[in-house]
Formats: sequence, C-alpha cells, structure tokens
Amino acid sequence: MKDIKTNSLKAWFLAARPKTLSAAAVPVLIGSALAYNDAGVYFQWLPCLICLLFAFVMQIDANFINDLFDFAKGSDRPDRLGPRRACAQGWITIEAMKRGIAFTTMLACGIGLPLIYYGGMELIGVGILCVTFAFLYTMKLSYWGWGDVLVILFFGVVPVGFTYYTQLHSWTWEVTIAAIACGLVIDTLLMVNNYRDREQDAISGKKTIVVRLGARAGRRGYLLLGVLASLLCIFYASTNHYWAAILPQIYLIPHFLAWNKIIRINKGKELNAVLGDTARNIFLFGVLLTIGLLIS
Repeated sequence: MKDIKTNSLKAWFLAARPKTLSAAAVPVLIGSALAYNDAGVYFQWLPCLICLLFAFVMQIDANFINDLFDFAKGSDRPDRLGPRRACAQGWITIEAMKRGIAFTTMLACGIGLPLIYYGGMELIGVGILCVTFAFLYTMKLSYWGWGDVLVILFFGVVPVGFTYYTQLHSWTWEVTIAAIACGLVIDTLLMVNNYRDREQDAISGKKTIVVRLGARAGRRGYLLLGVLASLLCIFYASTNHYWAAILPQIYLIPHFLAWNKIIRINKGKELNAVLGDTARNIFLFGVLLTIGLLIS
C-alpha cells in the first residue's frame, strides 16, 4: 500500500483494524439480549448503546497499543505473516501513535463515564481494569501466555456480564454461561492468530499456548473452543430458552469448515484467510445466540 500517506486518515483507519470490531460488538449484543429478556418493559436502550460504543473505542485503543508496543519490542519484523501494522510500515509515526493511544484511552473513559449512572460506582473499577489490561496484554501478559485467559475475561465475562448489570444490577447463571461461551468463541480468533505466528512468536519470546504446546495443540484448541461454546448454549434448554440452545449449534458448521482449512493450509500467510472466516463465524454465533434468547 504505497499510496498511504504518513499519519493520514487512511493510515489511522487501517491501524484501527475495523474488522476486529465484530468481536467487540458480539458480547454487548448477547448481554443486551439477556437483559431484554429479564428487564422486560424496564429495559433501557441507552446504556446498551453506551456499552457498545465503549467496547468499540476500547477495541481500537487496544489495537493501537498492540501496534505500537509490538513494534517497539521487535515482534513486527519483516517476516511477519499477519496483516501489516501501521507503525512497522511507517504509516503512522511513533509519536503520533502515542498521541492516538492517549486520545482513544481518554475517549473510552469519557464514553464509559455515564454508565456509572446506570450501573453504579463499581463500574469505575471495571473501566479501570479494561484500560489497565489493554496495556498489560501487549506489554507483558501476551508474552507470558495469558492472552487466551484475558480474551475470555475481557471479551466474554466483562462485556456480557456488565452490559446486563447496567440494566438489572444483578448477575445470573444464564449470564455466566453466555459470557463464558462468548469468550471461548472469540478466543478462536486469537488461537488462529497464534497458530499462524507460532514460529515468529517463538523467536520473539512470545510464549503463547501454541508455542508452549505445539501446532497440534493449537489446531485442537481452535476446534475445542468453538465446540465448547456451542455446547454450553445447550444449558438454555433447562431454562426453557430452547432456541438459544438450538440456534448456536448452526455455528458449528462454518466452524468445522474453518478448522479443516487450518489443517489443509497448516502454515504461512494463507492462514490469514481463516482469520476472515473466524471473524465471520464469531459474528454468526453472536447473532444466533442473540436471536435465540430474544425469541425464546
């Protein structure tokens, strides 16, 4: 992309990685569906919209942080297999990216502030954790192999649970199951990333699960994450949300197809095609579970 001017609007758009925003939207959709079922006529759309906007901005913030610090650590080398990064390509200067991170961090905090009115002062702590771990993930924890745990927490438990919490100030088993299932299915995106980058990550000292346990574990992990997410949804049959138990099982079809593609390709840049498939599948899972909860 030689036509990209340094620090241009196009450069920032690419650095924001808009394709990753589906992973931010899905947990809020699911949490909102659960809240809509339980709150009934007292359901409020505004806090859900605020949660969605906060999730979007925090995702972009995390992408900027990841772009800057992976470049600073030397992880974004010329042999990188994944999509090109803004700092490594010179699309955005280091100083500009630092300012961008400061702006998106403050913007996310500003957007999230009104949620205190709906969810209480305890949401300040939740916001602080989100911002803190957005930095810690790239700076330290992903290099120690904690990435998958953080994805399940901050793309599952936290957004699903606290989107629901802003409506009803409570937490149920239905919320917990949905939150864990959501975190597991979104972790498939990280798993295929780490599977593709296993050789480069080993050189960079990034001890992901795939680096620690090997490529076979990565392939099996990808499959197992999606299967567990779908199987967890069967729980909703016990609460008479039969469609919420049935519809997410449809997700398994494209998930198996993506897994087969991983096995067939095995390594190299061609695995980037599976990233697109996985992002689409995550969104499909979220839509299916959301619809299932709403119509049950």
